[in-house]
Amino acid sequence: MYVAIKGGERAIRAAHALLDACRRGDPDVPELDLDQIREQLGLAVDRVMAEGSLYDPEFAALAVKQAQGDLVEAIFLLRAYRTTLPRLGESEPVDTTRMAAMRRVSAVYKDLPGGQILGPTFDYTHRLLDFELADGRDAPDIAEADEPLHEPLPRVLDWLNAEGLIEPPGGMGQKQPDTAPDVAVDDAAGAADAGDDASEECGGPHPHNDDPEPGDITLDPLELPAGRDVRLQCLARADEGFLLSMAYSTQRGFGRNHPFAGEIRTGEVAVELCPEELGFPVSVADITVTEADMINQFKGGGDVPAQFTRGYGLVFGRLERKAVSMALVDRALRAEELGEEASSPAQDHEFVLLHADNVQASGFVQHVKLPHYADFQSELALVRGLRRKWEAGKRGEGTTTDGAGDTPEAHDVDDAGDSHLHSFGPDGMENGA
Repeated sequence: MYVAIKGGERAIRAAHALLDACRRGDPDVPELDLDQIREQLGLAVDRVMAEGSLYDPEFAALAVKQAQGDLVEAIFLLRAYRTTLPRLGESEPVDTTRMAAMRRVSAVYKDLPGGQILGPTFDYTHRLLDFELADGRDAPDIAEADEPLHEPLPRVLDWLNAEGLIEPPGGMGQKQPDTAPDVAVDDAAGAADAGDDASEECGGPHPHNDDPEPGDITLDPLELPAGRDVRLQCLARADEGFLLSMAYSTQRGFGRNHPFAGEIRTGEVAVELCPEELGFPVSVADITVTEADMINQFKGGGDVPAQFTRGYGLVFGRLERKAVSMALVDRALRAEELGEEASSPAQDHEFVLLHADNVQASGFVQHVKLPHYADFQSELALVRGLRRKWEAGKRGEGTTTDGAGDTPEAHDVDDAGDSHLHSFGPDGMENGA
């Protein structure tokens, strides 16, 4: 913590008034409302929700407006608001296989059951400024598809898993299938229907019911080494720019990962709660998420044959770049688990997990703008004393025996607000407190 000081209250109030004026801008220009931000700046709202760790488009839009478009500040605002909310219960595991997909692509198979669904994407634009947007234009008339999308869409990685060519979703320790069954859309639909029947009761059969209880970084402090469940939580609300740079480094040779986009899908999924008085799950909301399954090479060895490995990403909203980056970093952090040498920054758990949160990073970096008067006076006294010693030596006077004037005593205030008296010897090194 840092010691608060009192003073300058009138100046601070005036600074707040100026901030409000800057936020509003020219009063002759119509003010932005939250509906405009939510509907027309949707990706900004999505990022604030994802990194603010709270799915609420209305409050995320308010945070964007209050922060004047500074998304890191908006994320801070939403994260702070999140801490005031009660925890009413826990939802059932989200089933992304039943996602109402608006986008679903794979870079490893051209033809796949359910088809490639391009959806809304910048991927095929020319990145040229559209000057028609400056004057505004009507919303395009989007025609409905001739045939409805097949739901649920089968997972691309299930085909590789059926042949034993990729590690199971649970990791290398899970058992691979003995045979390679044919995977078809009808099979996936039947399995999903069976899953619906099984989930009619709370705590019914679920493919991951035997997994240990996952950690919760919102309740418990991060401890290293962290399990994959905790790592994925950290990455889900990590800064997108940080994840992007880490993911990029793995593709540039720092991590030796050659990724393939097995499947990327964006759409709506149901959030279900299971009230005790009902005994069965009920849907309380639909949220938009983006899921990325990345495929990476693994040579195998010992009792494990050569096969592909997985990286996984899941985030709020239509944040495809972040989901892919998250999946690449997830795979990089599994180096030790897979018997690989962890020699790159993206493979270092401490480096990644302790520096990925932009709320912590922004607060710590920006705190240097606040008063550090006592700290600086301490350093100033030390530098002045060292200069006097140096000047005396240059004049041939040597070091005084009584230390007067040449061994400054710095009265410092540490981060906890405690005062300490530091004494420095003739060589400028601290002797003790």
